[in-house]
Amino acid sequence: MSTDLGTATVPGTSSTATATDPGVPAAETGARTPEAAGVITDARGRIDDLDGRIIGLVQERMAVSAVIQRERIGSGGRRVNLSREMEILDHYRGQLGKPGTALAMTLLELSRGQI
Repeated sequence: MSTDLGTATVPGTSSTATATDPGVPAAETGARTPEAAGVITDARGRIDDLDGRIIGLVQERMAVSAVIQRERIGSGGRRVNLSREMEILDHYRGQLGKPGTALAMTLLELSRGQI
Protein backbone atom coordinates (compact mmCIF):
# COMPACT_ATOMS: atom_id res chain seq x y z
CA MET A 1 0.00 0.00 0.00
CA SER A 2 1.36 3.45 -0.77
CA THR A 3 1.96 6.07 1.89
CA ASP A 4 -0.61 8.41 0.32
CA LEU A 5 -3.76 7.89 2.38
CA GLY A 6 -5.95 8.55 -0.65
CA THR A 7 -4.50 5.85 -2.91
CA ALA A 8 -3.83 2.16 -2.40
CA THR A 9 -1.83 -0.03 -4.77
CA VAL A 10 -2.36 -3.77 -5.15
CA PRO A 11 1.04 -5.45 -4.74
CA GLY A 12 2.29 -6.89 -8.02
CA THR A 13 -0.05 -4.77 -10.12
CA SER A 14 -0.50 -1.19 -11.18
CA SER A 15 -4.12 -1.14 -9.99
CA THR A 16 -5.09 1.62 -7.61
CA ALA A 17 -8.22 2.64 -5.78
CA THR A 18 -8.76 6.08 -4.35
CA ALA A 19 -10.72 7.23 -1.35
CA THR A 20 -12.97 9.18 -3.69
CA ASP A 21 -13.92 6.12 -5.78
CA PRO A 22 -17.68 5.62 -5.49
CA GLY A 23 -17.05 1.89 -6.29
CA VAL A 24 -17.59 -1.01 -3.96
CA PRO A 25 -18.97 -0.38 -0.49
CA ALA A 26 -16.64 -1.48 2.29
CA ALA A 27 -19.35 -3.79 3.67
CA GLU A 28 -19.22 -5.99 0.54
CA THR A 29 -15.52 -6.65 1.00
CA GLY A 30 -15.30 -6.87 4.76
CA ALA A 31 -13.02 -3.82 4.73
CA ARG A 32 -13.36 -0.98 7.18
CA THR A 33 -12.27 1.80 4.84
CA PRO A 34 -13.04 2.74 1.24
CA GLU A 35 -9.31 2.52 0.46
CA ALA A 36 -9.09 -1.07 1.71
CA ALA A 37 -12.33 -1.93 -0.12
CA GLY A 38 -10.77 -0.68 -3.36
CA VAL A 39 -7.61 -2.73 -2.87
CA ILE A 40 -9.65 -5.83 -2.00
CA THR A 41 -11.93 -5.37 -5.02
CA ASP A 42 -8.93 -5.04 -7.36
CA ALA A 43 -7.20 -8.05 -5.81
CA ARG A 44 -10.38 -10.12 -6.07
CA GLY A 45 -10.57 -9.27 -9.76
CA ARG A 46 -7.01 -10.51 -10.18
CA ILE A 47 -7.86 -13.72 -8.30
CA ASP A 48 -10.89 -14.25 -10.56
CA ASP A 49 -8.64 -13.87 -13.61
CA LEU A 50 -6.09 -16.30 -12.15
CA ASP A 51 -8.83 -18.81 -11.32
CA GLY A 52 -10.04 -18.67 -14.91
CA ARG A 53 -6.53 -19.39 -16.16
CA ILE A 54 -6.07 -22.21 -13.64
CA ILE A 55 -9.35 -23.83 -14.71
CA GLY A 56 -8.27 -23.59 -18.35
CA LEU A 57 -4.93 -25.21 -17.53
CA VAL A 58 -6.65 -28.01 -15.60
CA GLN A 59 -8.91 -28.66 -18.59
CA GLU A 60 -5.85 -28.73 -20.86
CA ARG A 61 -4.13 -31.15 -18.47
CA MET A 62 -7.18 -33.41 -18.57
CA ALA A 63 -7.10 -33.47 -22.37
CA VAL A 64 -3.37 -34.31 -22.47
CA SER A 65 -3.90 -37.04 -19.89
CA ALA A 66 -6.68 -38.53 -22.02
CA VAL A 67 -4.22 -38.79 -24.94
CA ILE A 68 -1.68 -40.56 -22.72
CA GLN A 69 -4.30 -42.98 -21.40
CA ARG A 70 -5.61 -43.74 -24.87
CA GLU A 71 -2.11 -44.52 -26.16
CA ARG A 72 -1.16 -46.54 -23.10
CA ILE A 73 -4.32 -48.67 -23.23
CA GLY A 74 -4.13 -48.97 -27.02
CA SER A 75 -0.64 -50.42 -26.71
CA GLY A 76 -1.77 -52.99 -24.15
CA GLY A 77 -0.73 -51.06 -21.06
CA ARG A 78 -2.68 -50.23 -17.94
CA ARG A 79 -4.90 -47.20 -17.71
CA VAL A 80 -3.07 -45.77 -14.69
CA ASN A 81 0.69 -45.62 -14.15
CA LEU A 82 1.05 -45.59 -10.36
CA SER A 83 4.78 -44.83 -10.36
CA ARG A 84 4.13 -41.73 -12.50
CA GLU A 85 1.33 -40.66 -10.16
CA MET A 86 3.73 -40.98 -7.20
CA GLU A 87 6.20 -38.71 -9.03
CA ILE A 88 3.46 -36.12 -9.48
CA LEU A 89 2.41 -36.36 -5.82
CA ASP A 90 6.03 -35.94 -4.69
CA HIS A 91 6.48 -32.94 -6.99
CA TYR A 92 3.40 -31.12 -5.69
CA ARG A 93 4.24 -31.96 -2.06
CA GLY A 94 7.78 -30.68 -2.58
CA GLN A 95 6.56 -27.41 -4.08
CA LEU A 96 3.48 -26.74 -1.94
CA GLY A 97 3.82 -28.87 1.18
CA LYS A 98 1.13 -31.18 2.49
CA PRO A 99 -1.75 -29.25 0.82
CA GLY A 100 0.08 -29.81 -2.48
CA THR A 101 -0.53 -33.54 -2.09
CA ALA A 102 -4.29 -32.96 -1.82
CA LEU A 103 -4.20 -30.67 -4.85
CA ALA A 104 -2.24 -33.25 -6.86
CA MET A 105 -4.69 -36.00 -5.85
CA THR A 106 -7.56 -33.85 -7.10
CA LEU A 107 -5.77 -33.15 -10.39
CA LEU A 108 -5.00 -36.85 -10.83
CA GLU A 109 -8.62 -37.76 -10.13
CA LEU A 110 -9.86 -35.22 -12.66
CA SER A 111 -7.29 -36.29 -15.24
CA ARG A 112 -7.68 -40.02 -15.04
CA GLY A 113 -11.48 -40.00 -15.17
CA GLN A 114 -13.52 -42.88 -13.85
CA ILE A 115 -11.51 -45.97 -12.98
